[in-house]
Amino acid sequence: MPHLSYQLYCSRNFPPLVDTLKMLAAAGYQEVEGYGALYTDLDALKAAVDESGLHLSSSHIGLDLLEGDVAKALEIAAYFKMRGVFAPFLQPDERPADAAGWSAFGARLQEQSKPYLDAGLKFGWHNHAFELEAVPTGEMPLDLMMDAAPDLTLELDLGWVKRAGQDPVAWINKYAGRIAAAHIKDIAPEGENTDEDGWADVGHGIMDWAAIHAALQAAGVDHYVVEHDNPADDKRFATRSLATAQAL
Repeated sequence: MPHLSYQLYCSRNFPPLVDTLKMLAAAGYQEVEGYGALYTDLDALKAAVDESGLHLSSSHIGLDLLEGDVAKALEIAAYFKMRGVFAPFLQPDERPADAAGWSAFGARLQEQSKPYLDAGLKFGWHNHAFELEAVPTGEMPLDLMMDAAPDLTLELDLGWVKRAGQDPVAWINKYAGRIAAAHIKDIAPEGENTDEDGWADVGHGIMDWAAIHAALQAAGVDHYVVEHDNPADDKRFATRSLATAQAL
């Protein structure tokens, strides 16, 4: 069974964090994934995580910190004994408009990966839908990035792959061996869960988890992170999603 983790961004609207961590531990999680806004006070965060008995095993860390203050990013990763860090996003005005631009961005990530790989960390890119929208010449930005960055891995967000109109299993198969982690995210049937931006608890939407899990296992993926971008009830989401993941 892969490591099962919970992206703490899901619970950003349900403070305090210490209560979230206790809830997740009681639900049966052993690992969590962090995100940039959590790292304002490392000692306080470490104390809360340690008290819960959870392991903050990976994190999203913004490009500004990953590139602009490598020492700080490495300090954060080492302090929590993380296995991997993932660059999470590009703002719309930062996204390349053509194939050459995406290839250049991939080369930038390749260079950026070096100190993290040297430190023994997994280093990857977490996708949304925009990397799976073809440029004018027909190529997919994600392919261009990966071709230009041979050492780059993916934290493949399967919900966003589906939202982009793509087949999650096909993309898992395509990058087998280069997927460091998978975001396990579900999509509600058309017109449902509009108050939750159309997302669903894992196993309560339209995703074919049996096929996806089989593909992930065949690809050697050993790190699953459950995520919901806007749950109305984070405890409901956490417990139901963990039950689905454990049953796979």
